[in-house]
Amino acid sequence: MLRKLHPVVAAALATCLLVLAAPANAQSKIGFVNTERILRDSAPALRAQKKLEAEFAKRSQDLQKSEEQLRHMQESLDKNGMTMSDAQRREKEREFSDMSRDLQRRKREFSEDLNQRKNEELANVIDQANRVIRQIAEKENYDIIFQDAVYASPRIDITDKVIKALAASKPAAK
Repeated sequence: MLRKLHPVVAAALATCLLVLAAPANAQSKIGFVNTERILRDSAPALRAQKKLEAEFAKRSQDLQKSEEQLRHMQESLDKNGMTMSDAQRREKEREFSDMSRDLQRRKREFSEDLNQRKNEELANVIDQANRVIRQIAEKENYDIIFQDAVYASPRIDITDKVIKALAASKPAAK
């Protein structure tokens, strides 16, 4: 019975088969791309990061202001709670609780929205990178290019070439 192979094992097996299947006088051309570096250092990734920062800056500032208001409200309750009537203190505590609950909800929504947008932007970067990788593979006659490996020799690492090609490419259309 066949089981699904771990991606690293599958990649190693594919490499072995490729090397064994190649004629003795032909050399297989193998490349490697570090996806993490592309998502961190490439021009499209940096543009996406700036875009997300600009898109979410206002909401982030609003959340920080609300946190500060809540902190001041807590300090006021701690400081003045003993001098308030029971009804006033209960009202302030209820107000604090409502504000805290609203802030937690807004933070959760912010986090969800940010993660969703980040995933969308990273998917766009990956799509652009994959197109560039295919172009390099076809142009330079690579037999296979791996992404993400436990180890890859710097000799076959084409990540810098991909990052440079992404910098020269036009931003993806919306």
